[in-house]
Amino acid sequence: MDIQLAWLCLTLPLLGVLATPLLARVGTTVMTYGAVFFSFLTALSAVMMLPLLFTADVLPLESKVLWLSTPITVTFGVLLDPLSIIVANVVAVISFFIMVYCIGYMKGDPGIMRFWMLMNAFIGSMLLLVLADNLIILFIGWKLVGLCSYGLIGFYYRDERKYWIGGPEPNAYDKPSACGVKAFIVTSVGDMLMLGGILIVYFYSRTFNILELYQTAPQWFPLMAETPWLIVLVSILLIAGPVGKSAQFPLHEWLPEAMSGPGPVSALIHAATMVKSGVFLIARFIPIFYYGYWTAGVEEAMYFFLIVAWIGAITAFLAASQGLVALELKKVLAYSTVSQIGFMMLAMGVSGFSQELLVKGYMAGTFHLVSHAMFKACLFLCAGTVIHAVHSIYIHEMGALRKFLPFTWLFMGLATLSLIGVPPLPGFWSKEAVLVATLESQHYLLFTVVIVTVVFTAFYSTRYFGMIFHGQASDHLRKETDKPHHHVGEGYLPQTVACGVLAVGIVTFGLLGPKAEHALYALFNTQLVADLGMATKTFTPVFSTSLVVALSIGSVLIGVIPAYLFYFSRTWDVNAVYERYGFIRAAHTFLWNRWYINALYNWIFVRGVMQAARTVADKIEVAADGAINKKIPAGVFSVAALSNWFDQKAIDGVVDGTATNFQNTGSALSQMLSGKIQDYLAVAVVVAMLVGGVTWLMIR
Repeated sequence: MDIQLAWLCLTLPLLGVLATPLLARVGTTVMTYGAVFFSFLTALSAVMMLPLLFTADVLPLESKVLWLSTPITVTFGVLLDPLSIIVANVVAVISFFIMVYCIGYMKGDPGIMRFWMLMNAFIGSMLLLVLADNLIILFIGWKLVGLCSYGLIGFYYRDERKYWIGGPEPNAYDKPSACGVKAFIVTSVGDMLMLGGILIVYFYSRTFNILELYQTAPQWFPLMAETPWLIVLVSILLIAGPVGKSAQFPLHEWLPEAMSGPGPVSALIHAATMVKSGVFLIARFIPIFYYGYWTAGVEEAMYFFLIVAWIGAITAFLAASQGLVALELKKVLAYSTVSQIGFMMLAMGVSGFSQELLVKGYMAGTFHLVSHAMFKACLFLCAGTVIHAVHSIYIHEMGALRKFLPFTWLFMGLATLSLIGVPPLPGFWSKEAVLVATLESQHYLLFTVVIVTVVFTAFYSTRYFGMIFHGQASDHLRKETDKPHHHVGEGYLPQTVACGVLAVGIVTFGLLGPKAEHALYALFNTQLVADLGMATKTFTPVFSTSLVVALSIGSVLIGVIPAYLFYFSRTWDVNAVYERYGFIRAAHTFLWNRWYINALYNWIFVRGVMQAARTVADKIEVAADGAINKKIPAGVFSVAALSNWFDQKAIDGVVDGTATNFQNTGSALSQMLSGKIQDYLAVAVVVAMLVGGVTWLMIR
């Protein structure tokens, strides 16, 4: 029954997709609750798999059926191990609460049936990716996730003005349809590179099955290493997919625009599904490259860990710095997501730096994935409620909202404190685990980068919370509240309940934080060391835990205190500081323009593509159009005219002439027909004599 639960997890959301249009025939309410019910069953199936974690020695479990036998053998199956069970629960449970929130948030939307179908398809695709037992099925789930995200990010594809993001004036705006295309194209670049890496691995291993890849690594990994730099190339290709999907540098620019979809979609993408898939896949690949370096002795395998760690650190710092100046509420949270995913990548990367850190780093990355899913889902759902209430996406058009949205203030406050890393909330424990793993790797530059990122995180989190709920009400808010029967207040009951449950989960998980960390460590120790036989050493900390905690809390205070003085108490005037110091203005401009990376990408890719399109249109298309529509038809007409002349003069002449000659000959012969037998015999005798004479002369 245990493995059947995995099949149920895959099947139920996809059944929800098929059932939605049928339920819509009964009524919108039935369709809505039906779609949520399927996500509830999915979450229930995932939760029922959790007891397996307490008997981890029975794992892994695998169930598969033959899918293809020619030209290669490919199975369709599911794999249950500690990693897949944990991530499947994150996906299914968090998604269910997001679906509950949608009951209120999407009420009355004209595209509601399409929305429910896409949401269940998104959840099912993510679960297919997580539970797949081989890389081909995983890749199919991977692409389906991208396709569903395209549909959900561009959900308001009619590009009505009220759904535009970006700005405010005079800054440029982005339309939902363009944002969906941008996300799909950028992530697809990484996807195709990753597919190349998978195929190279298959060429040497002759299998796509994940467990078989682990078990047969001693045969195929050294063989692949015989080709110089091939391991490095495969590392880059395999990492490219997670970099694109998890919005890591240099493919991180799509995620801030991915918030153009409905608020719950942002929660689903940022918390439970899409961006977490990259971290999950890196975790899947780690045992292979760890074996390659620490057991097989292939030095090139270390590049996998170095690339992952540095990409994570750079991305965490880059995105957090951009969050310092952003004015769109969901964009601030989007930068936060990119940055926190960088933390997870960093932890996964340092897991390969030493034999003592494998389990520690692996656990830290997964632990932060779980805690981040909870508080980020809560943050985005609360953000949806705030934006609905205020009718603005900008935090400088809010202020003093605490009295209008007390529950949202409380829930979002708890989630924000967790994001900052305030004890005893889960963000503190998981972030501390990442810091410990990084510091113990003794790569001090990486550690410095991540500590500075903690400071930035504390600053921008305090900033957005203060600008939303505290201080003076903005002019925009006053106009809204002056309207008769204004809607500045809490959302529908399902919205408040969903946010409240997530907030309670954050507090509970935080109180259990140390125990959860210990349990995860034991689980992954079983998976990586006992089951897969990874060569590790007992973790012996070089630095005291107190030092890491002191550095973590100190960094938080460095970020929180000035932000509090600027945006809560308003003791410091942020505008005066901005006007007084030139380097502040220069830094603000630099960060507001996103390090000019987005502009560079637009210049290279968007303008490049547009220029290429114009060149093709002006040069190639015009020439081709002239050739196809003018010269070729003219040539055809000329050939047709020549053919007509030949037909009339040559063929018809010969045929007609031959017919005329036959007709004349027939007429002449007809004159010879008298109807008398004796005349015919005489002519026959004459002809026979002539033929005989001619024959005799030729023989002679």
